[in-house]
Amino acid sequence: MTEPEVDYTAVFRALPGAVALVTPQLIFVDVNAEFMRILGCAREQLVGHFLLEDRSANEQPLVLRIMASLRRVAYTGERDTIALQRFDTEDPDQPGVWHERYWNLTNIPVLGPDGQVALLLHRVEDVTELIRARDVALTLQEAMLPAPRPVGRHPAAVRYRPATEALNVAGDWYDLVDLPGDRIAVAVGDVVGHGLPAAGVMGQLRSALTAACLVAEGPARALEVLGLYARTIDGAENTTVATAFIDWETRTITYSSAGHPPPALLQGDGTVEFLDRATDPPLAACPQHAHRIQAAAAFHEGAALALYTDGLVERRREDIDTGLARLADSLTRHQADAPETLADAVLTDLLPPDGATDDTALVIVRL
Repeated sequence: MTEPEVDYTAVFRALPGAVALVTPQLIFVDVNAEFMRILGCAREQLVGHFLLEDRSANEQPLVLRIMASLRRVAYTGERDTIALQRFDTEDPDQPGVWHERYWNLTNIPVLGPDGQVALLLHRVEDVTELIRARDVALTLQEAMLPAPRPVGRHPAAVRYRPATEALNVAGDWYDLVDLPGDRIAVAVGDVVGHGLPAAGVMGQLRSALTAACLVAEGPARALEVLGLYARTIDGAENTTVATAFIDWETRTITYSSAGHPPPALLQGDGTVEFLDRATDPPLAACPQHAHRIQAAAAFHEGAALALYTDGLVERRREDIDTGLARLADSLTRHQADAPETLADAVLTDLLPPDGATDDTALVIVRL
């Protein structure tokens, strides 16, 4: 069978996404129709011209970032992404009316026969609608998370940090519940998935766990009830949760985990114990419902308990034990701080300065 002859120039120009071909010297070689539409330029205004040529003062900061990325690709031969760049564009049908737009920019090397970078493919992806959907989901998620408030007479701090690179928020949550006597329940959880569906599932599970903690005799039973409820909700399967009941009369923490990273107990002497002796599978992960286990740990006055989601300690291509060690080190170095200060210090120490790739929830209770 004879292979059909493909007109790759026609394919390039018909691509629905905005793409341009640039030389390693940053001269436009070709652009497709969508790229011209976004820039509001004709083909002859771009092809053969330098990337920065005839740019307005407003455009130059973004173009300089693009140039730096293209030069990295030309030098390394590896693709490079510039995520979530804001660029206001003028409405072609309404001169003087500008619209806020967000773009993901990706630069990809095109190798020649000698294996060297011959051209650079510059792709522009309009993600404005995804950003707007993310803002709606984030607003919904924050509305469903409890506002910071006193829990009994014991100081506590809560934090939620959405991922900076992801276009959709995740389903992380936290909660603190007053219990009879000098006790509270603390929980953090993480729903699989992103966006409005995950935020909706998160709200249902958080409310259900709050109710279960108020009537259950311990965290294991509370998670059993939550697991049964999770089986009735689409998208709730494989949710991870850690729950701890803190009792100041007996100075004990009773805890149970459904596939979640272990709570960290910072003792007054600076040692950190990860509470990992009561971990079962995530919610609704097993074909049959099963009883859950719980364990207890003693604490002394001046200790602190930290519950968190995996965005705090997990990093790509890194063993989770490395992240747990970073958390232990941060808690020890800031052990004398009040919960609010301690929570900020932990986030500063553990989250990358340019933003995390996953959402993070954190609860710290001074014991």
